[in-house]
Amino acid sequence: MMNAEQFIIYACPVGELGQQINLYFQKSKELCGENTAHHYMPHCSLTGFFNADQTTIHHYLNTLDKAYHQSQDISLDIKIVQMMFKPNWHGLELKASGLKHLIAHFAEIMNSQPIEEKIRLKEWLHVSFAYNFQPQHHDSLKKLAKKIIDPQASTQWELRFYHKYPDWTWTCLKSWLL
Repeated sequence: MMNAEQFIIYACPVGELGQQINLYFQKSKELCGENTAHHYMPHCSLTGFFNADQTTIHHYLNTLDKAYHQSQDISLDIKIVQMMFKPNWHGLELKASGLKHLIAHFAEIMNSQPIEEKIRLKEWLHVSFAYNFQPQHHDSLKKLAKKIIDPQASTQWELRFYHKYPDWTWTCLKSWLL
């Protein structure tokens, strides 16, 4: 690896739901301090982080674009199954079989080639509101989420390919409407 950097593929809510989650991030940080979810934008991870050389990223983007366009005949809808509140994780559980198929196709193509690191697929699709928070903040964060976030709020989703920098800043290199 020459200059490997971190990349990841997300599905991100845009519209009312995305705005509500961003507001929740702001209010929850004011109320209970920072938790791990605050390092991210509202998203559903479709892959794990993977390392790649910046000079090869165009190949990843072209392959994902091709997989996206080959999936136009299947439903890429994302369904919200439920809002969940576990002891150290709060968020939305999602279902998106067509989207999982698209990402599996992308990973299959990329993993058959000489790349720096294999693409790992995520099995459990979800959007995190809060996690790795102090146990005493569970009830306050749950109450805040129920007040601010409506799982039925109108939303569209975007497939996004992100570059994550060591200082936790992000650049979206390309996005596709789902």
